[in-house]
Amino acid sequence: MIKQFFRPLLSVRPLRCMVDERFDVRVQGLLPGVRVTLHARLRSEDGDFWEGFGHYVSDETGNVKVCKDASLGGSYDGVESVGLLWSMKPIPGSRTGLRYRKKDVQAQTDVHISVYKDHLTHSFQEKTPLASVVAERWYLAPGVQRVDVTEKGLKGTLFIPPGPGPFPAVLDLWGGGGGLVEYRSGLLASRGYAALSLEYCDHKDEVGKPRNVGIEYFEAAINLLRQHPQVCPERVAILGLSYGAFLSMHMAAYSSVIKPSCIVCISLSHVGRIKCPILLIVGEDDQSCPASESADDMKRMMERGGNSHLLTILSYPGAGHLIEPPYTPHCQASNFMLAETTSKVLILWGGHTKAHSQAQEDSWNKILSFFEQYLYRNPSDSSHIYFQKI
Repeated sequence: MIKQFFRPLLSVRPLRCMVDERFDVRVQGLLPGVRVTLHARLRSEDGDFWEGFGHYVSDETGNVKVCKDASLGGSYDGVESVGLLWSMKPIPGSRTGLRYRKKDVQAQTDVHISVYKDHLTHSFQEKTPLASVVAERWYLAPGVQRVDVTEKGLKGTLFIPPGPGPFPAVLDLWGGGGGLVEYRSGLLASRGYAALSLEYCDHKDEVGKPRNVGIEYFEAAINLLRQHPQVCPERVAILGLSYGAFLSMHMAAYSSVIKPSCIVCISLSHVGRIKCPILLIVGEDDQSCPASESADDMKRMMERGGNSHLLTILSYPGAGHLIEPPYTPHCQASNFMLAETTSKVLILWGGHTKAHSQAQEDSWNKILSFFEQYLYRNPSDSSHIYFQKI
């Protein structure tokens, strides 16, 4: 019987999947009523370790099923099939102000999942697990092409789904932190959309000189998408987070060239005169910008302009500013480099981990449904604002 306890079987299914997919974690071969800790760890490309863990008790058959059994403590509690992922935090002693962001989207993320005897809370690296397994999480599905974009003065990356196309397309804009962020575009391409990640903050020209970009820069990006032989030119959307959300609305309202089929704005500021379907995603605990108030303003603006039928608002209690693809570790605060300086500050983004993570999963599924509605199917006729409280 002792041998049975110390040789449990730990399984993760699927062992290799996309990062926006759930997995099933199970432990078999324990004695009934045994306390164990399930622990997940990954190493970021910056060399920092992140972990999440839950406390479980084996059932009368000696099994633990994370999809149906409740965690009694740890970094999350309750029945949470992917709590091991979304509850991840930097391990004790890590650098302050960390935010998990995938840089090389062509490489898998290895998640080391282990089961330990008893309910542990720290020093996992000093303990010997009862069993371990490595799960692979991917941002790119097989066959997705990654293409560097440097023409027309642009700097970005285009992701093209497998197959001949033509595909609907998305211009993917991140916030004011700068840099070229590719992982959301990789996921979109894996779901059937040609997606262009565009760098526009701290953009430099060919000789490395800082270059301020205007609306013409984004118009060139949209034109590049529309002229691509694998893109359906009349089905192009814009997805923006934070400052990228403001730019998305500004372009939809004022550009005579861009004219997107639809736009998705996460954690926004507001602009009126929108003439296309728009999905606003709001975290009600956003500590970085007045997202809820901005959404209310947008609602009133579009009612006055007679465009209320174009507006959908998803408002999430307990969610913060950085609403990312599902199962991304919640970032309540992180280091942020101030524009045109070398000063680094700690920015508070807000959100409560469980509620924020639920918002990330729900909003991602509804973003995909929104794009499917307006980029793949004919838009449904609606006569009122749709405001959903999650």
